[in-house]
Formats: sequence, C-alpha cells, structure tokens
Amino acid sequence: MVNGRTVLERFPAGGPRGSWPAEEFAHARRLEGLPAEVVMDLATDTFLVIVRGGAGAE
Repeated sequence: MVNGRTVLERFPAGGPRGSWPAEEFAHARRLEGLPAEVVMDLATDTFLVIVRGGAGAE
C-alpha cells in the first residue's frame, strides 16, 4: 500500500494498446465489487490499477 492506495496490477504505458489493458482489468475488478481505478505513474511510465483507502489485495 502506498499513500493510502493499494496497487492491484501494473501495466506498461508503452504497450501497443495503451491504457486499455489497465482499464479492462479495473472494469473487471469493479464488477467484483472493488472500487478500482486507473492512474498513471509518470515516474515509471506505468498505468496502475489501484484501490484507494487500502481496500483489496496488498
């Protein structure tokens, strides 16, 4: 958990599909009841699927 956020998965921003894999993963987690969202980590050029407040997996 970082800054009150749990990272569920990481996706490279340079992938051929851009943020789509991250958005699809987050959508699937939302269907499971997790309030997942996609954010960009500029320092690592990575899309992160996160849950705010530490809910979900570590």
